[in-house]
Amino acid sequence: MNNTPPTTLGLIRHARTLWNEERRIQGRLNSRLSTVGRQMARMWGRQLADCPWDRILASDLGRARETVELVNTTLDLEVDFDGRLREQDWGRWSGLTFPELSNRFRDRVQAEGKKGWDFRPPGGESRREVLARTMAALEEAGGRWPGQRILVVCHEGNIKCVLYHLLARKFLPDEPRLLRGYGLHMLEYRRDKLVLRQANALFLDTPTP
Repeated sequence: MNNTPPTTLGLIRHARTLWNEERRIQGRLNSRLSTVGRQMARMWGRQLADCPWDRILASDLGRARETVELVNTTLDLEVDFDGRLREQDWGRWSGLTFPELSNRFRDRVQAEGKKGWDFRPPGGESRREVLARTMAALEEAGGRWPGQRILVVCHEGNIKCVLYHLLARKFLPDEPRLLRGYGLHMLEYRRDKLVLRQANALFLDTPTP
């Protein structure tokens, strides 16, 4: 019998960036948090202080680091960064706005979308590859810090891949939307396996316009 205590992982994406507001694809490129994004991260720190976290694990991209810095002004936790938690590499589509992408590459985008897990931007990586490295990072964290509660700050692409995998989704356009706004999603690592406890367990605060 495995008596190792389970590890709890709470996944959130980084706060809003300038490129998010421009509807511009970031991928492995970076954009700083916007004024609203910085407000969001500070609010999240106060909101998440109601949960007994032990540490933070985060993507090493700048927007995740900036979010962690602001959240952690309240939480004051030890932080580890892992490059495996970076956003999906969107290759040659990185830096384009979504309207530009649709106007210039409509047929290619539609064809890739029908591939589900095998969606791959030109010169980028597939969702399967994102899933593999993200799961490896989370499983390693679960084994490294048994019994702890870890706040994971990463990206929408990572979170979608992990949750869709655990829910056996096909990642196709006609599936109902799962992630809504900025949420906290709870996982548990036990008996060498990641399981989903609750998607959208908490909706994170956003500034009132």
